[in-house]
Amino acid sequence: MTTRSAAKGRLLKYALAKPDATLAHPWGENVAKVRGKVFVFFGLDDGKSDYVMGVKLTKALLYAKSLPYVEAMGYGLGKSGWVSVKRPKGALPNEMFEEWIDESYANVAPKRVSRVAAAPRGGVAPAASSPTSTRHAGRSSPGRARPTRS
Repeated sequence: MTTRSAAKGRLLKYALAKPDATLAHPWGENVAKVRGKVFVFFGLDDGKSDYVMGVKLTKALLYAKSLPYVEAMGYGLGKSGWVSVKRPKGALPNEMFEEWIDESYANVAPKRVSRVAAAPRGGVAPAASSPTSTRHAGRSSPGRARPTRS
C-alpha cells in the first residue's frame, strides 16, 4: 500500500467511525454516508489519482478554497459548498482534513445525529434550540394566558 492510499485509508476509517456512517460504492467510488446521504467522497481507489476527498464545507469554505489544492466540486455541487481536495505538495494535513470531515458530517447528517456526534464523550448532547422545545406544556403559546373558568 502506498503512502497516499494509506493516508486516504486512514481518512476513510476516520469518516466511518462517525455515528451511523456507512461505506458505499456508487459509480465504483468509495463514499461515506450517514443515513443514506453522502458526506465524504473518496473517489476511486486506483492509486493513480491525486484526488483525496470531496467534502461539504460552510465555516471552512473560504479558507479551503484559498488553498491551491482545493476547488469547487463539479456537477453544480460547488454551489452548495462541496469542494474537491487534491493531494497537496508534501505531507497531507491529516488533522485539518479530519476537521473538514467533521464539518461535512455536521452539514449533511440529520441534526439529531450530528448533535450526538458533537456531544463531549460521556456528556449529554446539547438541547434543541427551537422555540417549541422551550415551551411549557401548560401554555398554548408564549405570552398568551389561557382563559379561566369561574
